Amino acid sequence: MPTVAQADLLSTTITVRFPERIQTLGEAVHYLLQRSGYRLADHDATNPATADLLALSLPAVHRNLGPILLKQALETLVGPVFRLVQDPVHRLISFELCMPVRTATHEPDHSLKTEDPQDGE
Repeated sequence: MPTVAQADLLSTTITVRFPERIQTLGEAVHYLLQRSGYRLADHDATNPATADLLALSLPAVHRNLGPILLKQALETLVGPVFRLVQDPVHRLISFELCMPVRTATHEPDHSLKTEDPQDGE
């Protein structure tokens, strides 16, 4: 009988310390997938939010992970706003937004009401 990790490649338990040359989330994802049998979907096939995410710097707190399942390590790197998407037929992974995200703007939010304090109240 195959082990769980042999039957589900993303269920492999890993411990990783990213080398200093790994600077972005995208590089970290590629590094994690090197010997997994999976690969990251082509940049052209990803949505702009995912491309922006993968270009971000790898946080120092994520430089050492594990022991952790490979799937959980990937989900940890991208955070809770993104969902891991896997194509087991082609052994591809990607990420997609799991909820709409408001982007920061410099315009005031007029939907918030503030009350002016009244003298003596």
